Amino acid sequence: MNVDYKLIGERIQKTRKSKGMTQDVLAEKLGVSIGYVSQVERGITKISLDLLGAISSILECDIASFITESATNSSEYMESELLSEIRKLDSKKKKYILEIIKLTNDIM
Repeated sequence: MNVDYKLIGERIQKTRKSKGMTQDVLAEKLGVSIGYVSQVERGITKISLDLLGAISSILECDIASFITESATNSSEYMESELLSEIRKLDSKKKKYILEIIKLTNDIM
């Protein structure tokens, strides 16, 4: 199973920031370097379950909030990614994408 570590890292970063915590403080509490926390948050480093559990404990959140729908082959993951990308488009591009989807559905 492929896992989107970038998505997990983004969720960690978002949660950390919402708690008003810096990477420095999180790194200190985990006993790792700031660079390591940065790599985890950018999805460069694959995070272990033990470290993910420690992060969820420090940030006082459920570990599942980081990993839910992060398997790249799940339909929930693909829908989430599609919606995320579509939200970035202007209305003209959204209309174009909608037409492509409709044409694809008609063909299949």
